[in-house]
Amino acid sequence: MTALDRAHNIEDLRRLAKRRLPQAMFDYIDGGAEDEGTMRGNRDAFCEVSLIPRQLVDVSKVDPKTTAFGCDIDLPFMIAPTGMSAMFHPDAERGVARAAGRSGTLYSLSTMGSTSIEDVAASSSGSKAFQIYAFRDRALTSEFIERARSARYDALILTVDVPVAGNRERDLRNGMTLPPALGLMGILDIARHWRWSLDYVRAPRMTLANVAHRIAEANADISTLSGYIANQFSSSMTWDDARSIAEEWGGPLAIKGVLHPDDARRAVDAGASAVVVSNHGGRQLDGAIASMDALPGIVDAIGDRCEVFLDGGIRRGSDIVKAIALGAKACFVGRPYLYGLGAAGEAGVEEALTILASETRRVMALMGATALGDLDRTCLSHRTLAASSHQRGE
Repeated sequence: MTALDRAHNIEDLRRLAKRRLPQAMFDYIDGGAEDEGTMRGNRDAFCEVSLIPRQLVDVSKVDPKTTAFGCDIDLPFMIAPTGMSAMFHPDAERGVARAAGRSGTLYSLSTMGSTSIEDVAASSSGSKAFQIYAFRDRALTSEFIERARSARYDALILTVDVPVAGNRERDLRNGMTLPPALGLMGILDIARHWRWSLDYVRAPRMTLANVAHRIAEANADISTLSGYIANQFSSSMTWDDARSIAEEWGGPLAIKGVLHPDDARRAVDAGASAVVVSNHGGRQLDGAIASMDALPGIVDAIGDRCEVFLDGGIRRGSDIVKAIALGAKACFVGRPYLYGLGAAGEAGVEEALTILASETRRVMALMGATALGDLDRTCLSHRTLAASSHQRGE
């Protein structure tokens, strides 16, 4: 029986990843901005919502299928875009995309990925989205759009909550850069994690595959890649830029990083077909509202005009069920699959997806829900609201 066989939930995979990865790599997955209050708040928000099951329903068949970006997916959760997967395991983005395809869900490739748009497209026949920023170099943004179109990606995800990089203090303490350039303590830590070290030595040189050619054109050293990306983030992006990208792409487009109902309305007006309610996993603005807390207001504002997805804090199938009941069409998961990747590569990712899928089906059955359409707000009780109502004598 392997360690992966003994992983019964996402927290078990997290512990395995912590054991296998050097501290800097693990903290890059596990950490958030500043005091990490928003990151913790994303988890706490799910704990404030309780499920109200219905009984004596025939749940011998439970169907968690849904659609996203016009694609049929077998599960109500998708792979969120995350950067530099090769830092955690040489299977990297290709392995994650393959695991997502076998699980019947959609994979999202990050602009900051260590595998190119084209190589990921060739690795899996499953549904795929490409995540993009509005860069200072608009020619680079246009290049990405055309490459995603040529590689037949199903959707584009425009991330809008990075006008400047968040203050991730764990990474600063670890001397973390993209690609990794670690100091003496980091090197000693890597030596203690010999399995990861062997993989790192054997793997091709790590790079930000989708922008490496731009660095080469500028005759810049690979160590400047992270600086190049940081300088490309635009702090002057507006809704006009989002509209321009939507028009240039011309296909399904999600705007990710929306927390305010007015911004959700503007996203739809700008041409978005979907909105991702997200605070970047607590990695940008510490003190921001939890994604789950922001979800109801955004669903009420635009839920009948476009798809609404939730991102942030999901660790259990019950979290996914709660988000669906609040009005999300589906969810994105990031850290859960990265823990699996860090623990055991592609097999670990598949295990993470299997765990979440099994939990989701089980919770649906225990809720008396045979399909996602059976889940709505009558299935939920919010502790804070319930306490307030009790105090008012309602």
